[in-house]
Amino acid sequence: MSKPTANWEKLGDKFYRKIQLYTAVFDQDLELENYNVVGAPYSGAVAIYRNEEKIHTYRSAGSAKASIDIYSCAGKLLRSIGWDKGTIKDVGWGEDEKLLVVTEDGAVRCYYDLQGDFIPFTLGHGAEEHGVVSCKFYSSGFVALLGNNHLVSVSNYNEPRPKLLAIPPPEPVVSWAIIPPAYSLSRSVEVILAIGTTLYVVDATDAEDRDFSAGPFRHISVSPKGEFLAFYTDDGKVWVVSGDWSEKLSEYSSRAKTVPKDMQWCGSNAVALAWEDEVHLIGPRSAAMKYYYDTWVHLLPDVDGLRLLTNDVCEYLQKVPDETVEVFRLGSDAPAAHLLEASSLLEQKSPKADDLIQLIRPSLAEAVDTCVKAAGQEYNIHWQKALLKAASYGKSVLDLYSSDDFVDMCETLRVLNAARFYEIGLPLSYDQFKRLTPERLIERLTNRHEYLTTIRIAEYLHLSTSHIHVHWAQQKVRHSVADEETICKLIVTKLHNKPGVSFEEIARAAYDEGRVRLATELLNYEPRAGKQVPLLLGMKEDMIALDKAIESGDTDLIFHVLRYLRKSLPLASFFRVINTRPVATALVESSAWDSDRDLLKDLYYQDDRRLDGCNLLLSEALSQNDLHASLDKLKLASKYLQDSKDHTFQRQQLDDAQKLLRLQEQFEKDLAPSSSNAPLSSSVDKFVGLSANETIFTLIRANHNKRAQKVQSEFKIPDKTYTWLRLRALVAARHWNELEEISKTKKSAIGWEPFFKEILAAGNTRVASVFIPKCTSLSPAERAEMWAKCGLLVKAGEEAVKAKDRALLEEIKSKASGSATVELERMLSMMGQGKR
Repeated sequence: MSKPTANWEKLGDKFYRKIQLYTAVFDQDLELENYNVVGAPYSGAVAIYRNEEKIHTYRSAGSAKASIDIYSCAGKLLRSIGWDKGTIKDVGWGEDEKLLVVTEDGAVRCYYDLQGDFIPFTLGHGAEEHGVVSCKFYSSGFVALLGNNHLVSVSNYNEPRPKLLAIPPPEPVVSWAIIPPAYSLSRSVEVILAIGTTLYVVDATDAEDRDFSAGPFRHISVSPKGEFLAFYTDDGKVWVVSGDWSEKLSEYSSRAKTVPKDMQWCGSNAVALAWEDEVHLIGPRSAAMKYYYDTWVHLLPDVDGLRLLTNDVCEYLQKVPDETVEVFRLGSDAPAAHLLEASSLLEQKSPKADDLIQLIRPSLAEAVDTCVKAAGQEYNIHWQKALLKAASYGKSVLDLYSSDDFVDMCETLRVLNAARFYEIGLPLSYDQFKRLTPERLIERLTNRHEYLTTIRIAEYLHLSTSHIHVHWAQQKVRHSVADEETICKLIVTKLHNKPGVSFEEIARAAYDEGRVRLATELLNYEPRAGKQVPLLLGMKEDMIALDKAIESGDTDLIFHVLRYLRKSLPLASFFRVINTRPVATALVESSAWDSDRDLLKDLYYQDDRRLDGCNLLLSEALSQNDLHASLDKLKLASKYLQDSKDHTFQRQQLDDAQKLLRLQEQFEKDLAPSSSNAPLSSSVDKFVGLSANETIFTLIRANHNKRAQKVQSEFKIPDKTYTWLRLRALVAARHWNELEEISKTKKSAIGWEPFFKEILAAGNTRVASVFIPKCTSLSPAERAEMWAKCGLLVKAGEEAVKAKDRALLEEIKSKASGSATVELERMLSMMGQGKR
């Protein structure tokens, strides 16, 4: 096994290494020099499309059709997107591996999940008129340079809202680059334009001339974190300045007579220049080294290094990590280097291993940590194992050491090695993996249809696999040529016991493919009605959607379906649908009572529910402010019941209500004071809206007895009820004389005791006492109590004498005073003589 330092080269005071990732990447007949090559961040997919400015080898009509081919870094074709929508001006990748294709007329397509599905939008702002010249992309957005030098910024692919930046000078742009919002001083995207011999910085509000007079600048490149800027001048020099433009850090002369085709940063420490088959790597203080190739080479920058891609090989150029240098550098005296050597000696069963361990024992924990970190930076599995064995040996010697980092690194390397395998072709570095996160790695693998590997990684990392299963099922639905029953059975057999699997998402994919029957069958396995119903409605399976909503018991969901049906169906059809579903009918009634009375009337009429329709009209009649409107409602309610023998009583009550309202209206007219001679204080009683009993009471109180008797006669008010109403009305009006006249009559429908009680409660003891002798059905003792309540104690005593109740008489005497006492004494003495 070759030493890890075999591919190291020193650049200034730093080491760089070029790691061979994959060989035999592309077919030799693919003329890579005639193609534009764009790589996705984090060692993602590579998009290749023809450079229309170059002459191509003649091809047949079939093979000459334009396309965008998407490969893995190992050269595996993932997707070929046919293209016939205009001239492609630029292609770029988002951080989430979305492919952006921009055409000359400003049309943009955002391809997601590597499957050819896309979301289109346009740049606007004159892009169609002036044309797009080129674009620069960053993690979540891009900037387009138009033919009139205007700059259009899209800050979010998911919600594209193109905005025009400040207007730069109209002179031709030699080269340009962008500083992403995350790394710019203004926290918004900044554009660096090389115009003439100077540089302009353009943002949303201003286009500022930086007064650089060394131009024209043929290339501009911004380091991954925006902390450095690199410029390639017309005389073959590379300038590196700080991100805030305050300091020029280095200057390198390439001595090249031709302008390089590309200039990119290799991490944040060095700049790479690429000609056709030659790459210069320039470090701090103008240090440089050169790489030579047999074929055309393309530079694909990443966050911590640079991919070098040719037909034959895919390599990764990066600064050697500090931990790796510490362990493997020739002559290293670091504790980690000694630990690795001790581990090797231990395998050889050499006693020197313990001597080395004792030598570094004070720094052993640090050495273990360094070996673990260095293992993560290695692509070679042999050296990964060697470093992890060394770390394991070191931590076994320590008394106290947390193994969490060691375990995490073992898990991470197992995942990374699986992703780097040539059949998958995702050569992530450790740093890239930490930035990307395991969840997004799983998403990338899923989009590549590497389902088995993806599920194993997800289970190994204890992550959910439900979305992987759903993605597999969606692709099966889209691309399988089997019949729908077979596909459904296969999917259900595979997934019905998998937790978290959404059959609604699978059914939606089936529906989008025009497989409606398959979508309906799959929805039967979706346990959440809230997921089933919206898709069923979209599929026009209205009845099934309503039944599913009712089965769920979720009233909000049922209301949602009912509102949809109400808008989409004729009224008669809507009623027929809900009539066979009592729950739906009840919910329609409850909601329509408050919000849509007309719908409720139609429902009752359609179902021949006469009494319910009548009650609805009655409630409306009671809520009317206008009397004639109330009468019309009552008349219509009565008409509802005219042919029904079962509701004769209800119809009679409605007719009586109309009759009463008409009488009340007449009373108000007749009894209203005349405007000419009415006193200012006069007012008329209100009758409309009162019950029959209340009307009688009000009339008697106002001394309109004949009208009260008419109401009694019209509505057959019983004599007892009428007598009670008359009594209370006369007492309320304090018509004492009329009450005294009543006392002279022989009979009362309610007896005479109520007269006594009502009048006494009103405070008139004199008139109340008139009715005591007429209460012949009461005992003398009860009448005595009534006399006492009126203050007539002598009369009470007479009643006690009649009852021959001496105790009662004595009790009455105890309450008496003055002459009443003498008279009661006489009565007592007479009762005593009677006993003798």
